[in-house]
Amino acid sequence: MPDAALLPANGRVAAVSGAGRGLGAAIARRLHAEGFALALGVRDPARAEAALALQGGAPVTWHRYDTAKPETAASWIAEAVAGHGRLDALVNNAGILRRFTLDEGDEADLDEMWAVNVKGPLRAIRAAMPHLRAAGHGRLVNIASTDGKRIRDPSAPVGYAMTKHALMALTHAARFAGHADGVRATALCPGAIDTDLIASLPGATPAAGRMQPETVAELVCLLLRLPDQAAVAELIVNTRLESTL
Repeated sequence: MPDAALLPANGRVAAVSGAGRGLGAAIARRLHAEGFALALGVRDPARAEAALALQGGAPVTWHRYDTAKPETAASWIAEAVAGHGRLDALVNNAGILRRFTLDEGDEADLDEMWAVNVKGPLRAIRAAMPHLRAAGHGRLVNIASTDGKRIRDPSAPVGYAMTKHALMALTHAARFAGHADGVRATALCPGAIDTDLIASLPGATPAAGRMQPETVAELVCLLLRLPDQAAVAELIVNTRLESTL
């Protein structure tokens, strides 16, 4: 597709959660290199800013966002709009994985995953949707997982999969809520990414076969630039051969 068929990055503002490390940092770097202005939501803004060290180009602002403090979702988005004057995209990347299966695991871990992986994105979407509608070509990307599409085998972390299935439902609700105003929402469902999230996860794809964070970041960048006529409801990118994914 020629670049002229894509939406421009310059002049557009993207909010990204969990941008301090791992996949979120890769997404922030890629979007900034593309020309997006950024409003990055992290638990420790000063520490994350120093670690990421984005220099030059479009402006970058850092904001306190902690799913343990529900009010920070709305304040992050409000500060982003106040600082940049608009909001064109939201990338819900922040997520955690705790070992919780049908047979073992503490419900406190399940509750924490539910708070971070589902309620956090819900709060951010609620705060951002009016601004995404006003942008005319608003974009929402929720980082889900292939675990949001199936239960791979008995070793699968079912608690994590439950939250990612819920994030899929949230994405589809957002698609309908914003479509008439030009908002396009996508659930991006990658397989194993080479980050700390799955470093000790049983049954995970071996390290040599995992995707790099930069690969997924490239997909996020494309999704934010696709025109309204190229809506992508779900994008599944697997690391292994499965019969349905």
